Amino acid sequence: MRRFAAALAFALLPVFAAAPAVAADRAPLLLEGKKTLFQRVLTRPGAALKREPGNGPGAKQPALTRFYVYGRKTVNGAEWLEVGLTAKGKTDGWLAADFTLPWKQQLALSFTNPAGRDRALFFRGRADLTSLLEADAPGKAEAPLRKAVTAGKAEPKVVSIEPATYVDITKKFYLLPILSAEETFTGDGHRVRVLEIASVSKQDDAAKPADKPADGGTNLRNFSAAVVFVIDSTVSMGPYIDRTREAVRRIADHVEKAGLGDRVKFGLVAFRSNIEAQPKLEYVSRLYADPAKVKDGKDFLAKVAALKPATVSTPRFSEDAFAGVMTALTQVNWNDFGGRYAVLISDAGALKGGDPLSATKLDAEQVRLEAQHRGVAVYSLHLKTPEGKANHAEAEAQYTALSTHPLVSRPLYYGVPVGSVEAFGQIVDSLGDAIVAQVNAAYRGEATPGSARTSDPAYLKGGEKAEDRIRLDTAMLGHAMQLAYLGRVEGTTAPPLFRAWIADRSLAQPDTPTTEVRVLLTKNQLSDMRQVLTGIAEAGQAAQLSPADFFSRMRSVAATLGRDPNAVNDPKAAKLADLGLLGEYLDGLPYRSKVLDLDQETWSSWSIAQQQAFLDEVNRKLRLYQIVHDDTDRWVALDNGADPGEAVCALPLDALP
Repeated sequence: MRRFAAALAFALLPVFAAAPAVAADRAPLLLEGKKTLFQRVLTRPGAALKREPGNGPGAKQPALTRFYVYGRKTVNGAEWLEVGLTAKGKTDGWLAADFTLPWKQQLALSFTNPAGRDRALFFRGRADLTSLLEADAPGKAEAPLRKAVTAGKAEPKVVSIEPATYVDITKKFYLLPILSAEETFTGDGHRVRVLEIASVSKQDDAAKPADKPADGGTNLRNFSAAVVFVIDSTVSMGPYIDRTREAVRRIADHVEKAGLGDRVKFGLVAFRSNIEAQPKLEYVSRLYADPAKVKDGKDFLAKVAALKPATVSTPRFSEDAFAGVMTALTQVNWNDFGGRYAVLISDAGALKGGDPLSATKLDAEQVRLEAQHRGVAVYSLHLKTPEGKANHAEAEAQYTALSTHPLVSRPLYYGVPVGSVEAFGQIVDSLGDAIVAQVNAAYRGEATPGSARTSDPAYLKGGEKAEDRIRLDTAMLGHAMQLAYLGRVEGTTAPPLFRAWIADRSLAQPDTPTTEVRVLLTKNQLSDMRQVLTGIAEAGQAAQLSPADFFSRMRSVAATLGRDPNAVNDPKAAKLADLGLLGEYLDGLPYRSKVLDLDQETWSSWSIAQQQAFLDEVNRKLRLYQIVHDDTDRWVALDNGADPGEAVCALPLDALP
């Protein structure tokens, strides 16, 4: 086996080392080889905070409490750490090092939704896992172990198993810090990363053990779904608005006859474009029907009866579709529903985030991340009318990016040739039927959410017609949403504290990831990133008329933000990363930063349009960070709230600059 990355140190969120306010103030210890990053630890179960190192009474600390390390001392052969909840110079006592976990980087692992794959196993030793990887058919070699573990039998090679239902790290915080990692190849030639991890999760007295899920069939009887149509209501959309109403009327009748009236709800958001540029448009986006407040199909139809196409044209051919989707994401209480579907319907592309008429200043990628954060699947029904031919390619690219979903191999994008009202209606009917069938099966106890194989990709092979594809895609997503729902209602947690080895991909389906990397950023770090990106955006805008000044302007930004003077003044600095703009807290992450890789030569070689495209992307990130910063539900305090700026948020790598 080939070692690719010998050791990813397991990880603590770095922060900036500030100069002490007065000479007497103490600062935490720095990480070895770092100038700005402090040593920090997480408490393990059983940790007790004591006044002095050694035996004696102490205050028991909750698992996952985060402390800064101010000093180290050995007493009777055991190491003790002098710790404080904040980096502001105040110490709180001593912890036995054996009851802590060092955390040197901000990388953490989270589970992907187990729909469509087998549950991941945690192996006791590296050799236990690698012996399977080296087999000619790793999936077959692993299967007997999983069968034994799920049957409750002791298996010496396996420490634990992934929960049967989905644990959403953004809703129920847990940590899988990485101790070490290496990349290798399986016996059948697939690339896989082998990870040594420690599992630390916040335990809940009401939580079900990860390997003993509750009765999913019973709990799924309360599973409900919301379908929110996000529809373009400009001049050309009259026939599609009417056909959407007809589809909901038909589906609602089906729902009522099946006795599911309280379990399948519909909503509707209409969108147009900028009303400052054209006041007669009346609104940019409007929530006509909130599924959480709609009583039944008749109530929905009554609420949307006033929806009519606009009487005037919009300023661009593209409309503000992203404003419509964001209205659906932010104004609907999706927590009331297990199945969460937004259906975008338009015959035009979306205003880009950099367009002055855009209300959100976001592009497809940022809106997609927001939808995933809320567990909402976004379908795009693109009406390819002859009038929009010149816009078709751009719109398809936008909506393909918007509707890409990690659990479906193809985007939830469905082009409707020539904008056929009949074909559009068949697609909407198929989507509604598929969702109703899922809820009905769950209600009758016919769903089997504990078995990921019910959504094996082989099950989804079938027709190429849009109505067939949307039915099959929805079956896969519905299964994933049921697992997420059960995880919430059953209080499923990550496995308790242990150290083990895990593969980052399914051994039976090597193209399917079992885990994904998250970056835990503090509020202080997010604010710092916003400052840096704001400086880059302003300097870039000013340098467009004199491109040769770009890097000198960035030196000024770095100096203003108080970055390392040696880096700021280094004549060899060629890239923005060399100026220390984003500090050491992004060092070593497994992604390439387009922002930090930028140099003067590249900037000068770009046309004005290319420079503006780069700045537009920076501004879209800024808007996303503002949304994240203001959403209090995303932030988790690892220090019991001692310093609000040190609360953390689990961001996907895609969200970084």
